[in-house]
Amino acid sequence: MVLVGPTASGKSTLAIELAVLLGSRSLPAEIVNADSMLVYRGMDIGTAKPDAIELQRVRHHLVDIMDVTQTASVAQFQVMAREVIADLRSRGVIPILVGGSSLYIRAIVDNFHFPGTDPDVRSKWQSELERVGVADLHRVLVERNPKAAAEILPGNARRIVRALEVIELTGDYTARLPEPDYELANVHQFGLRLDRVEMDSRIAARVHQMWADGFVDEVRTLTSRGLREGLTASRALGYQQVLDFLAGKMSEDEARQATIDRTRRFARKQLGWFARDDRIHWLPASSPDAAATIATTLGLTLIE
Repeated sequence: MVLVGPTASGKSTLAIELAVLLGSRSLPAEIVNADSMLVYRGMDIGTAKPDAIELQRVRHHLVDIMDVTQTASVAQFQVMAREVIADLRSRGVIPILVGGSSLYIRAIVDNFHFPGTDPDVRSKWQSELERVGVADLHRVLVERNPKAAAEILPGNARRIVRALEVIELTGDYTARLPEPDYELANVHQFGLRLDRVEMDSRIAARVHQMWADGFVDEVRTLTSRGLREGLTASRALGYQQVLDFLAGKMSEDEARQATIDRTRRFARKQLGWFARDDRIHWLPASSPDAAATIATTLGLTLIE
């Protein structure tokens, strides 16, 4: 089973409620994380990671498995998630895959194959990024593959490096997702939908609560563990803005507002990605009976 939706839609809470409901009906279920930032130890407040009590109520997989200095790739995540799902199903446990990225979800459940990688080629382009900066490296991508460059934001250094690596290895690169085609059996997708006004309000409330809960101190602590050196973790929404604040590049108020603004933009992209997948059964995010609705929609004997 897959549960998707934009930031602040309540996916994590619903997943726990659903797992508890199924367990009460002798259908054990566990949650498989598909959020690339929940894998990092110590990145708790800024990722809205389930707390200790929630993690005890329902077992979660692929949470707190990497240090902030490590780099999480979609291809790596695909392998790990599929292994967990296969293990759960072999034991009669229902996997509930939860995430906000269409790329990660589809990489796990769909017929989705990644080009190979070469550490030396990747290192070469990473060094070039550090030498010339992201803007100039994007211009290199424009020269080598204008179509791919048009589909990658000029500031997305990680994707630019990956595109140039793949082009060097294979001669081509596409930034578009393949056509929907399930590779895993018995996949049922549900999404949480909310209107943009409510979504924006929830995001602002969440970010303000993050600050109240000690988000800046969390980033300070992670900085001592190498957060700035982490190619993936340091670019997470909120963390990047607080790092800029701590470096004196903006005020704390500016960092908080930038986090709100960029999270809202990201949530709109999430909605756009998921809207293209007509396999998703949508439910109101504000529904108090969403877990029961999912169970009823599928029929308890059909839930996977």
